[in-house]
Order: sequence, then C-alpha cells, then structure tokens
Amino acid sequence: MIRAAVIMAGGLGTRMRRTDDTAALEASQVAAVESGMKGMIPIKRPFLEYVISALADAGITDVLLVIGPGHDGVRQYFTEEAPPRRVRLRFAVQPAPIGTANAVTVAADAFGDAIGHEPFLVLNADNYYPIRAFRELAAEDSAGVVAFDRDALMREGNVDAERVGAFAVLDVSTNGTLRGIIEKPGATFDLAGETVTWVGMNLWAVTPAVVDACRRVPLSSRGEYELPEAVSLALHEGVLVRAVRMSAPVLDLSRRSDIAGVVERLSFVEPLP
Repeated sequence: MIRAAVIMAGGLGTRMRRTDDTAALEASQVAAVESGMKGMIPIKRPFLEYVISALADAGITDVLLVIGPGHDGVRQYFTEEAPPRRVRLRFAVQPAPIGTANAVTVAADAFGDAIGHEPFLVLNADNYYPIRAFRELAAEDSAGVVAFDRDALMREGNVDAERVGAFAVLDVSTNGTLRGIIEKPGATFDLAGETVTWVGMNLWAVTPAVVDACRRVPLSSRGEYELPEAVSLALHEGVLVRAVRMSAPVLDLSRRSDIAGVVERLSFVEPLP
C-alpha cells in the first residue's frame, strides 16, 4: 500500500483572510487566520494535528508538509513544540503559491531518494477527510482519486450547494476508473443529461507518471499549475486513474464562517501524536 502523503499547506489563505463580522473567533483563531496558516487554526489542537493523526490511523508513515516561505511557525510547532510520534514528518517550501501541480513537483523533489519512485497521497491542508478515504485510496500502488458523493457532502459535511458547485466534477466509469474531470462547472451542471454524483476534493494518489504530467501541465486560466489539469493530461496520455467512490462527509476549513462548525464537529475527536 501507499505509505507516504503530501499535505499542501503553502497557499495564502485568501478566502480565510477575508473579514466576516458574522464569525465569532477566539483571539488564537484570529491570529492563525491573519497569518494565513489555516492548518494552525486551533480546534482543541491545531487543525493539522487532526489531519496528520487521521493519516497515521490509516497506515501512513511518512508525511511531507508543503509550506510557504512565511510559514516558519508551522515548522517550529511540529519540530519543537509537538513533533508527531507516529509518522516521520518533513517539510518542503513552495517558493510561490502557483498551484497544486507545482506543490506536487516541489514535494516529489523533496522526497527524492526517501521514497524513490513510489506513489504518494496528496491532500489539502484545510480539509478533514475520513480515515476510510485515506485507507482505501492508499490500498493500491496506482494513481487514484477519491470521488465523493455530492449529496453526502452537503447532507453530512459542512458545504452547501453553492460551494459544492465550485468543486470539480468527476466522470467515473462503471468499473471504477476516472474518465475525465470538469473543473468548477457550477451547482446546476449535468453530465450527459444525468445529475452529477461524484465530485473531487483534492484527495489524490499520485504516481511518477502524474508527477511528470505536473511538470508539463500549462498554466490554467487562473494563472496556476493545477493538479486536476495535470491528471487530465495524464488521462489523455493513457494513465489509468482509479476512482474510489465514497459517500461520506468532508469538513472544509476555507472561510472564517467554517471555524465554529468544524470546532463543533471535531470536539469529539482526540488527535494522537
């Protein structure tokens, strides 16, 4: 199975930095928000501790945090204040926040000989995914993506119809492979006349072929190097990508208004170091 994971934590936190008078935050939460380090937003402990603990529960042993140049506080916390004991944690700096595909190549270069040409998981730093999603995606040494049931995300998670409409739609075949990706199609998008079922939340299994596509993918319309577009390129070139279909919630920590709900949902979870 796949034993390594990359957490993409190098973004600027633009949406989280936006002021929101309806969000009542504690002083420690405001400090994390204004620093742009969403993963350090305190629940009972920093949010990233919950993510790393869930990865360890799923059998992941190596974790690499891709951080930005100004995120030294993350490195200090996890190396000096609360180093994890169940995973080997390393860091790589993404010089500029120019997209998720670039974050993957930064991570692959940082892993180097440590994992050789082995596949690894890739995930967002501001999502709390089910442990089962990590475990099932990591069960095979091949490219893959977790395809989340759109209705379950709205029904059981903390994302509404407007937000889920901005997620990538995954075209999944009956045999459980990915046929295509439609980026940010909108809440009312239909695929071949059928209601959209499967969406992506940036939880991937990346192989050397996908990393190679990340190095070659052109800039997107947003001026970034995007991992979904790199996967689409790999698909076009014949790379097989598994789609692990899952009806389960994901907690999204993208905006200040998300914090209170995520704190409540994770209040019963105790992350293990």
